[in-house]
Amino acid sequence: MDYKKYILPHIWNLKPYSSARDEFKGNEGIFLDANENPFGSGSVEYYNRYPDPLQWKIKEQIAQIKKCSEDEIFLGNGSDEAIDLLIRMTCTSDSSSIIVCPPTYGMYEVSAAINNIPLTKVNLTTEYQLNVDSILKTIDSTTRLIFICSPNNPTGNLMNREDIIKILDSFKTGFVVIDEAYIDFSDQPSFVQELSKFPQLIVLQTLSKAYGLASLRLGMAFANPTIIKLFNKIKPPYNISGSTQNLVRTALENNHFVAESIKQLKINKYHLITELKHIIGVSTIFHSDANFILVKFIRAHELFNYLILHKIITRNRSNVALCNDSIRITIGLESENKELIDKIKIFYTKNDV
Repeated sequence: MDYKKYILPHIWNLKPYSSARDEFKGNEGIFLDANENPFGSGSVEYYNRYPDPLQWKIKEQIAQIKKCSEDEIFLGNGSDEAIDLLIRMTCTSDSSSIIVCPPTYGMYEVSAAINNIPLTKVNLTTEYQLNVDSILKTIDSTTRLIFICSPNNPTGNLMNREDIIKILDSFKTGFVVIDEAYIDFSDQPSFVQELSKFPQLIVLQTLSKAYGLASLRLGMAFANPTIIKLFNKIKPPYNISGSTQNLVRTALENNHFVAESIKQLKINKYHLITELKHIIGVSTIFHSDANFILVKFIRAHELFNYLILHKIITRNRSNVALCNDSIRITIGLESENKELIDKIKIFYTKNDV
């Protein structure tokens, strides 16, 4: 793939900012190059020195976990940073367009709007799968990005792998972005292992879900090293703070936590679904490969507000395409799920359906 054809010329030719930590990569010495405070900081920890701008120690850990090369990894302030940078490096408002497949993660559309990029929606099928024929018919000479969320948010299901591969085989004039924020909860392999086969493939993942690090805001993009270099060229010099890097490195060493939390969340999800099946106000429980479920309820909007009154916070997805009367429920602790079920039962006891 000739990447130069599909990357904006000013990005391809951009001379990136060179930070002090780019020019000297050592850890020891008298540092008089970055205008830092030599007395430390007003904190127990020392945060007076700028962090590694390319986060190499974290990338070493992630490369081992994800079975890829370190130069295939970009780390951003959440996956949202990678989404925004990708749009900025490939799209202009007068000659580019983006395809998304609702219902899906809303930041694709928001980022497109922020960058003033035309966006075309090709809805999923009623089974919440990709409408491959419609996607392929929608692709034209302006199409630069196709966003696919799998497992999908808010529906929770994986997209058929064969459908994604068909799109990858057919679309050669831009990039296919597969958002795998919830892939750790699935039994299916990640598309990270397909990077060498599909040069136009970009995979997004996050540490916010299975790793329990949502507050640290660390997202990952996996792609051909040429694309990763472009991400690093246009990102802010120090986009991942030193405190975040230290905390993430410690968390990544605790593989036991990730494995056990995924195992327990799957058990909790099974029990929650089992209980929901016995509630008369539940219309449909959609299959989920994620740490949440989408449920269609009778009088969903009223139930949503009732739960809020009792300090149980869910997401009302009824205004999202193909998700009428549906509430998205994150899998919680066993005690939290029990409280949820109890309140739903009370609601439908008080309100005839």
